[in-house]
Amino acid sequence: MTLLAGTGATPRTARLEKLTGLRFIAAALVFAFHASVEGFFSDAGIQDGFAALFQKAGWIGVSFFFVLSGFVLAWTARPDDTARRFWQRRLAKIYPNHLVTAVIALTAAAGVSGALALPGAVPNLLLVHAWYPRIEIFLSGNPVSWSLACELLFYLSFPLLWRFLSRIGPAYLWGCAAATAVAIWCVPLLAQLLPDGPQAAMPDGTVGVTRFWFVYVLPSTRVLEFVLGILVARIVREGLLVRVRVLPAAALVLASYWLACQVPYLFSLVALPAVPLALLVAAVTQADLAGPPRGSGPAARVPVWLGEVSFGFYMVHGLVLLYGHRLLGAGESLPAPVAVAVILAAFVVSLVLAWLLHTMVEQPVVRWTAARQRRRAPVRRDGHVLVAPAGGGGAPPPPADDPPRSPEALSSS
Repeated sequence: MTLLAGTGATPRTARLEKLTGLRFIAAALVFAFHASVEGFFSDAGIQDGFAALFQKAGWIGVSFFFVLSGFVLAWTARPDDTARRFWQRRLAKIYPNHLVTAVIALTAAAGVSGALALPGAVPNLLLVHAWYPRIEIFLSGNPVSWSLACELLFYLSFPLLWRFLSRIGPAYLWGCAAATAVAIWCVPLLAQLLPDGPQAAMPDGTVGVTRFWFVYVLPSTRVLEFVLGILVARIVREGLLVRVRVLPAAALVLASYWLACQVPYLFSLVALPAVPLALLVAAVTQADLAGPPRGSGPAARVPVWLGEVSFGFYMVHGLVLLYGHRLLGAGESLPAPVAVAVILAAFVVSLVLAWLLHTMVEQPVVRWTAARQRRRAPVRRDGHVLVAPAGGGGAPPPPADDPPRSPEALSSS
């Protein structure tokens, strides 16, 4: 099946370096959220303030990644691709990192408890655990991997979604985006029809697990953010969005963060930040397209490099915080200066492990998959390759006088 059947859209090949760097900021927000949950500070006032400051950071970071996934895949989609090749590249991107961290997490948990958590291990390894409304299942193994189960649904459904969404006329794109935003707001309302139990204490409130799972974990509800990202990518590509400055868009995200702390719990998880985050992605993309190219020095490469390792950082940071805290003593709290030092050390260790995961696991598999696809690419009688996937599955190579980074590499998972 041709991935982009019915559309003549050509992929953008501009450098999206600012958007790449933004990925790491989102991953850092998730880190800060999980660090606040660990309770490192012995001073109750400081710990409460730290937890209050980042109480919604994890939710907003994950929502950003889901919107970004739809945006980037739509931005880089090309008409000569096929669903099979697309799926191969996306699985090569996410599954090796998942497998390595899942094995480490399950082994570490077995070492602590003395037994392997088999009920959650199999669904976790197959990335179907987010479909189960039981907290011991959807948070099994490496707890952050529930989001990869959502990403897996996004990738499996993208060829079919794009077949329809790419054909929407420009005049209807804003209406479809608005309808998707309304649907996102309807999810917490529908959750009220579900049982309110069992109750679970979350870092930022107490909520029924079933309702929380439906709003925040269930892949089929989170696909709405993915669709919103696709539609916003089309809106930007069609030139239907007036220039939005990054700072006002970021201010809107911050305002939604503050409002999320005031509204009913289920609305704070996804409904409030989704649209502001989509607008921020669009604004940063416009800035990338309009701004002058960055220099090639080491300082200019740092944000891009951080963005490239952000997926690995996301996958390892929770394990570093959890088991690093256990090494200090389970539940051990520390004086403020020591706690800050421990959190910073966990951040650095996570970054180093992310780099190792990126260079020793993720990149080799992605390159092997790309090379395999090139060898198997169909060739016309005149000798031209019909499908020539680049590196991590990005856009076809642009002219040699302007070799940009592949924008698809932006997608974290």
